[in-house]
Amino acid sequence: MKQILITAMHSGAGKTVVTCSLLAALKKRGIDVHAFKCGPDYIDPMFHSEVLGVPSRNLDLFLQGKDAVRSSVALHGGEFVVLEGAMGYYDGLSGTDEASAYALADVLQFPAVLVVRPQGSMLTLAAQIKGLTAFRPKSRLAGILLNGCKESLAASLTPVLERETGLPVLGFLPPMDEAVLESRYLGLLTAGEIEDLSGRFAMLSAQMELTVDLDALVNLASPCVAEKPEKKKAEQACTIAVAKDEAFCFFYADSLEALEDAGAKLAFFSPLRDSTIPEGADGLYLCGGYPELYADRLSANSSMRQSIRQAVNSGLPTVAECGGFLYLQQTLENERKESCPMCACLPGAGFRTDRLQRFGYQWLVAEEDSLLFRRGESVPAHEFHYWDCTENGSDLRVEKPNGKTWRCGYTGKSLYAAFPHLHLGGELPLAKRFAEACIGHAHR
Repeated sequence: MKQILITAMHSGAGKTVVTCSLLAALKKRGIDVHAFKCGPDYIDPMFHSEVLGVPSRNLDLFLQGKDAVRSSVALHGGEFVVLEGAMGYYDGLSGTDEASAYALADVLQFPAVLVVRPQGSMLTLAAQIKGLTAFRPKSRLAGILLNGCKESLAASLTPVLERETGLPVLGFLPPMDEAVLESRYLGLLTAGEIEDLSGRFAMLSAQMELTVDLDALVNLASPCVAEKPEKKKAEQACTIAVAKDEAFCFFYADSLEALEDAGAKLAFFSPLRDSTIPEGADGLYLCGGYPELYADRLSANSSMRQSIRQAVNSGLPTVAECGGFLYLQQTLENERKESCPMCACLPGAGFRTDRLQRFGYQWLVAEEDSLLFRRGESVPAHEFHYWDCTENGSDLRVEKPNGKTWRCGYTGKSLYAAFPHLHLGGELPLAKRFAEACIGHAHR
């Protein structure tokens, strides 16, 4: 297995476009390529998966820990691994490089290709890149790829960058309409919302074949150092209903796999289209997404809301994160700020705000045993949402890396409901605890 990281100096350089174009080009060459995303982002992996037809997975040192990210790469890497970075190369926790793309490259020994979008500088750009290479004793930066760069500029810029930085310039992608991916408040539109996505990346990968030295890029890749772990899978003993549609689409492939490894059969359903949760469900997983964009339709599906209310109130083991948490409340504002009835399992009312709320990594400190947590544990989590609610709950203490604290969430023997997103495949056995509660419910 060979591996490489696509990174940048900052967000907005076009990492996702370059990554997906590279994935499409390598796939067209007949290479068994698999994709990963650095950090907690849910949307970029959707694009990887759309291009490749197989799940893209997140690698997150904060949420998963070193052993879990190594295992994920070793188990799911295929012949060639492309890892897309997050934010700027060194940007991690609270002004450090902890849990950054660089830290992940260092743990996994990935060489990194720096995507650069030239904007009004030449030698100064070389100085910035040189600074990146010298910022840590071993930066792992191995090459440069120019993005949104005209051919004439690439011709004059390439020798300057190579002379001053010592890094090879692997080529360029010119400005192209196909490279413009529309965004909304949480980032790019989801892959399913963009018209003719496969056609776009087919054109971009064809352009990459013309103006990027793909052979040189592939030759920069290094062998995988992660060893494939022994994996034990429990016998299937319960069924977990997993919400999955346009409104509920933020989940980690490794979280779902961890539930299956713990003995759960996953029964996917749509709160938008189905009338009830799957028959015989022993547990319920409501992940995040964009329920606010579909609040009218979710509200109109009264039979589904009633089915979920009855299930949760009767003690069905339930995990509801962010958008799933909003769905369990009394009402939720749509984009027009109209309140729409929701499942009414919790007392809050969801409403729109004009900025990100409590954004970033955090620890959830448990003061009592519950469905997922044990007393005294600090569980890594993250938040990323614009909608807030009138009743956030108070069963957990939240601690941010910068020292800020507050309370949030509803927990109990059969419930985790809160804004923070969790990774069920990390160091703590969250998936096992969820599955065990569901198995207990099945036996009852």
